[in-house]
Amino acid sequence: MLRDSLNESGMNAEIAQNGVAMYARMRGSGFDLVILDVMLPGENGLSLCRRLRATTDIPILMLTAVDAEIDRIIGLEIGADDYVTKPFSLRELIARIRGLLRRAALPSLRDMRPKQLRFDGWFVDPIRRQLYDPTHARVGLTTHEFDILLAFCRNPGRVLTREELLGVTHAGLAGPIERSIDVHISRLRQKIELDSRDPVVIKTVRLGGYVFTANVEEV
Repeated sequence: MLRDSLNESGMNAEIAQNGVAMYARMRGSGFDLVILDVMLPGENGLSLCRRLRATTDIPILMLTAVDAEIDRIIGLEIGADDYVTKPFSLRELIARIRGLLRRAALPSLRDMRPKQLRFDGWFVDPIRRQLYDPTHARVGLTTHEFDILLAFCRNPGRVLTREELLGVTHAGLAGPIERSIDVHISRLRQKIELDSRDPVVIKTVRLGGYVFTANVEEV
């Protein structure tokens, strides 16, 4: 039913019954987004999300009947871009999917300053939405992680509140809990900090938000 509804909305949706079938369908095919149900036969959706995120930046939307806050946090922490619980409104789900697809496919509409940005040897490419470490190796980021990093790079030295960071992820329609920003920040720190437990690039400002301390320049 969900596949038919998405197809009727102008999308081209396919179904996989489990992780093995999903990877078989994705092999050699140009999918733009993955919807994962947490409760799957064999490998569950959370495990599949973790594996997908390790090898691709494709937007991932988790779909599940589990609505506890801790489960939403876990889903976001392992790399999901959005999290929808059952029962859900089909119109809302389609709106969330389209929002994720817009952010992934139309970076030129979001990025008002297309030049590459550099900080501490790291390179941020706003057009291709890619991050490279000081050894020039590409570092995979989720959609929201890249949005947040780009906001930091464009506002170095300025304290950004959680509300502001929630806004730059363009996730207002999806309505993620504010704590999800902390999850994204934690994952981002693990990727760009020498010691994520003692961060020096992204500092927490008590009762304020976060501040990006690195010097940023356009290149």
